[in-house]
Amino acid sequence: MSLTPDQPEQQAQAAQGLKHTIARAALGLAVFAVVTAGVVAVTQMTTAETIADNERAAQSAALAEIIPPSLHDNDLLDAAFALPPSQVLGLESADTGWRATRNGETVAVLLPVVTGKGYSGDIRLLVGIRADGSVAGVRAVKHAETPGLGDKIEARKSDWIHEFDDQTLSSVEWKVNKDGGDFDQFTGATITPRAVVGAVRQALIYFMAHRTALLAGDSETLTATRRAARAQQGTQAPTADGTLTPSAPSEHGGDEPHE
Repeated sequence: MSLTPDQPEQQAQAAQGLKHTIARAALGLAVFAVVTAGVVAVTQMTTAETIADNERAAQSAALAEIIPPSLHDNDLLDAAFALPPSQVLGLESADTGWRATRNGETVAVLLPVVTGKGYSGDIRLLVGIRADGSVAGVRAVKHAETPGLGDKIEARKSDWIHEFDDQTLSSVEWKVNKDGGDFDQFTGATITPRAVVGAVRQALIYFMAHRTALLAGDSETLTATRRAARAQQGTQAPTADGTLTPSAPSEHGGDEPHE
């Protein structure tokens, strides 16, 4: 069948119209994709900021349970400092401590301590220690102890953790009652509280050994403390009760805090 004179022109116009339609559709899809990507990006940014803000608020609240705001005038989260691996604190890798200050002077520090002597594995604690060496507060932040028994180390499960408040290395016998000490054990669970008592004591020993550096918080003092500690490693080391006795050089060589 032959084409009329107008048909080729009509077909060309139809093809051109189809091209325009496809182009408009593609442009629409591209615009939609860009807008969608922008919305997703903004949503992700907003969500990430919200999550970060919530995490910061939760962490700040947790630290405030140990070092109450009435003791300091700084933001604890902005006063974090680095801690190297420490055998005394049970830290196998670098960790973080926090320094509470008032009018520019350190009034307390927060130290992490880990004990592997729990009934069900490691127990991680945060120990707040005032400048005078007394305990400001202790919280269990990670553990796998038995629900209803060992988990009484949590502040929300019992008041037991408050037995450490205001104690010093010399104010009590750092053992559970069953071992002749001053701290209660749990009914049906002695291993967990025994481990926590020992860990808090280790945190106090660490603090007293590095008190000047921890309270000063400046690089010069911290460096001087590390040098002094290294110089003493070949002749002295802390015993179980925190005193110094002759010993062989430490193989660890990294129990000093640093910024």
